[in-house]
Amino acid sequence: MARIAVVGSINMDLVTRTRRRPRAGETVLGTTFATVPGGKGANQAIAARRAGAAVDFVGAIGTDVFGAELRKVLADNEVGTAGLRTVEGSSGTATIVVDETGENTIIVVGGANAALSDLTDGDRALIADADIMLCQLEIPVDTVLGAARCARDHGTLVLLNPSPARSLPPELWEAVDIAVVNEGEAAQLDAELRTVTHVLTTRGGAGASYRGPEGELAHPGVRVEVVDTTGAGDTFTGALAAHWHEGPATALAWACTAGALATTVVGASASIPTAAAIERALAE
Repeated sequence: MARIAVVGSINMDLVTRTRRRPRAGETVLGTTFATVPGGKGANQAIAARRAGAAVDFVGAIGTDVFGAELRKVLADNEVGTAGLRTVEGSSGTATIVVDETGENTIIVVGGANAALSDLTDGDRALIADADIMLCQLEIPVDTVLGAARCARDHGTLVLLNPSPARSLPPELWEAVDIAVVNEGEAAQLDAELRTVTHVLTTRGGAGASYRGPEGELAHPGVRVEVVDTTGAGDTFTGALAAHWHEGPATALAWACTAGALATTVVGASASIPTAAAIERALAE
């Protein structure tokens, strides 16, 4: 079983479903509303755990009504919370609008995630004990860099999902072993990604591709009836990390299958499939 340390964001997702997303200045009627625990870091942590890895989470929640619920969802999914701190103020939120095709628009407010400005000795110990340290960009970049440097110092692989895409310091890219990007991020970060040993690019319903020392690989994806694409990329990344030790081809198959299954259920963390569900789909 792989051991993964996730250093990242945890949010409460505020999800509205509507027939179509509004244009600028337009009001449309929604059909449903729900609050669903999410955040790229938490989603990826839960996805990795459900895919079979042992996972510890380093992050921050607020003192608002969402904080206790966010901590509980990690614990209920058997994700270690020794690195989860509580800071004064609001937890992170993501306002998500999903249309009838399953496509979404998302606005993220960092809240407590922005307060994750440094690592404790306990955080560093979790990273040092892990096989893979998994990060995204919904927390301060300096914290991501510190976590990556800690991982490198202890022989822990660094997997970065550089989303939301932005300019990053060269020393962070130098510490990255594996990058997971979508097609838009791949185009935006093309020059930086050339320095990364392993690069995986997600292609929505068309699956994903890999480039690295193993050569080039592609997985065509899994045909499903799409309900909501929220969290599918995070599910892909978490499952990939959980099975990376089995080689890029196996990890890619697990990741594509998990990501596809996640689109069949509404919500982010609520849609993440279990290892048993992924194995059944892989066997079909």
